Amino acid sequence: MSELYNVYCDESCHLENDRQKVMALGAVWCPISKRREIADRVRDIKARHGLSPQHEIKWTNVSPGKLNFYLDLVDLFFDDDDLHFRVLVVPDKTVLNHQGFQQDHDQWYYKMYFTMLKTIFNPHDRYRVYIDIKDTQGAEKIRKLHDVVCNNLYDFSKNIVQQVSLVDSAQVQQQQLADLLIGATMYVNRGELNSTAKESVVKRIQERSGYSLTRTTLPRENKCNVFIWQSNGGRG
Repeated sequence: MSELYNVYCDESCHLENDRQKVMALGAVWCPISKRREIADRVRDIKARHGLSPQHEIKWTNVSPGKLNFYLDLVDLFFDDDDLHFRVLVVPDKTVLNHQGFQQDHDQWYYKMYFTMLKTIFNPHDRYRVYIDIKDTQGAEKIRKLHDVVCNNLYDFSKNIVQQVSLVDSAQVQQQQLADLLIGATMYVNRGELNSTAKESVVKRIQERSGYSLTRTTLPRENKCNVFIWQSNGGRG
């Protein structure tokens, strides 16, 4: 029997001229039947640390005063067998040669998004993909991404990937977990270690996953899957 999954996606430093070398696209996913239970567990952790249910989990907010809160969230992720994480890291997007591959940055971006997502998808299951609202181009972005993903999966009737939708991450606990895990991966791949609290969160993820977050895991790794994309001038 097929399973229906929610896939919560986020991205960091994906713009072409943002003066950032490292870029990451990632997702947390879980069975749709477990989404409320997981969200309630995240809100329970917030309450235990004296935070409101509306408090937004963000990597940029990791600090010494909230360190134990963020460590508890990492442990929640690794303790729950229904939660999974996949991240694609581009170590240096400044070396891309889009012209040489007859593409622009947007076309390459969609290739990377599909490359990140394709390992998640099982053709025997069904998926609903949610992307954090970031700009006014969001509606066009998700329409095109849905088409690209389905065409590459030969899912022309959109039976596997049923929808791609925009969400406000402030309202979705799993989306916030994605932000945290992607942020930690970006942090260690940048190599700019300047926060003891953030380093502690990275270390906890490394210990719980058994991975450095700076090297590609096996493609079938189903809990904490990391792909360090190596540029061949820009080919996806």
